[in-house]
Amino acid sequence: MIDNPTCNVVLINPEIPQNTGNIIRLCANVGAQLHLVRPLGFHLDNTSLKRASLDYRDLTTIVSHDSIDEFLNVDFRGQTFAALPNGSIPYTSAEYHIGDTILFGSELTGLPPRVVKNIPAEHRLKIPMKPSNRSINLSNSVAVIVYEMWRQLNFIGSGAH
Repeated sequence: MIDNPTCNVVLINPEIPQNTGNIIRLCANVGAQLHLVRPLGFHLDNTSLKRASLDYRDLTTIVSHDSIDEFLNVDFRGQTFAALPNGSIPYTSAEYHIGDTILFGSELTGLPPRVVKNIPAEHRLKIPMKPSNRSINLSNSVAVIVYEMWRQLNFIGSGAH
């Protein structure tokens, strides 16, 4: 695990290796810790995952959890947020701190209700979009929210201060 991650990005049951590969690259570039909760819709040695993550896989630590129950027993420091198409607040309205955790569900089914029920309404985030649309791509959603988290932390660790 990363000693002081900017934030923790948690993918619960991701299904598309290219999305996860892009998220690996993102986490490496912002200093985030990536957590993958099984079952996964692919193997971690998948060619598409490797192609999408390029050589960034070696620049970040990926923590795997065998189940949601195992993951729920992890004690993260900071606040926990969930990204939901029908979240309570826009992702830009939350106040983020170093070490906060953001949960994302699978591309097809989203976050399981039993996970969502443990997240306070004021930590259920949404990305605004046109009313007739359901959602945006998982890796795009992660990028939008994680960069807002990092922006609020003054891009700590980037040398851009």
